[in-house]
Amino acid sequence: MILTVTPNPAWDVTYHLEELIRHGANRPHSVGGRAGGKGINVARVLRSLGVAVAAVAPLGGGTGERIRADLAAADIALTAVPVSGETRCTTTIVETGSGGATSLNELGAARTAQEWARVVAATAELLPAASVLVLSGSLPPGVSVDGYAELVTLARAARVPVVLDASGPALVAGVAAGPDVVKPNADELVAATGESDPLRAVARLLREARAGTAVVASFGPEGMVAGTGSGWWRAVPPASVHGNATGAGDAAVAALARGLAGGSPWPDRLRDAVALSAAAVAAPAAGDVDGELYRTWRPRVRVDAVEPPR
Repeated sequence: MILTVTPNPAWDVTYHLEELIRHGANRPHSVGGRAGGKGINVARVLRSLGVAVAAVAPLGGGTGERIRADLAAADIALTAVPVSGETRCTTTIVETGSGGATSLNELGAARTAQEWARVVAATAELLPAASVLVLSGSLPPGVSVDGYAELVTLARAARVPVVLDASGPALVAGVAAGPDVVKPNADELVAATGESDPLRAVARLLREARAGTAVVASFGPEGMVAGTGSGWWRAVPPASVHGNATGAGDAAVAALARGLAGGSPWPDRLRDAVALSAAAVAAPAAGDVDGELYRTWRPRVRVDAVEPPR
């Protein structure tokens, strides 16, 4: 079972329209809402692939109840940690004409030390049954930047491998704790390292991590670069795809977690991650994937060994 933790879940609303008109009236041709937050998106993708998955998330208020009901309908095992503040909402506006997406992400209610301690306790209770722990998304206000590092340390003590997908100070602190895989995107990588060159940025983050940590950086349509203790690779998709890129990184994390759980070779993990990421862009909402595109593209993803920077 792959366990995901989403410290800052949300009710995701997605609007589809031809073109966003700033400072004017917009009439979407479709609107959808569902439980979200990066870890929940990862769980949803894994569940669609037939992988056993469980999710931990703090939930509060009417929005929290809506998320509970939605995940139950999706047959995703959820450990909901009760909190006092209302769970946040996020809004994504997808422009079908250009394929661009605009996101409005609420920060979320502040969480107390006691509420965070309950999230940690819920995670600890499920770790013995987990093959991989996935830590994804932002930390809510009130939670220390060391929040992910605390969970990584907990998993290491339980001998459960960890995939970390975070940003900013939480990413830097989490990397120092020694997760098995870290998956920043291009912007997060630059912010964490100050390096604009992709390979040098991956190398610098690797130097700041414990031995055994792999860094997999995603660069959108340009694919992914992985720096690991057993080699470096670049994976490139066969073409570009238009759609909603909001959940692409979450689909990539799902693939990496599944590969880590199964012990598959790194080139296979990257091929899977790039194809599944593209399939998520082609799907209408974060957490969904286009199964036909995934199956078609996976064997066509090019994976080449690269030399690490000197």
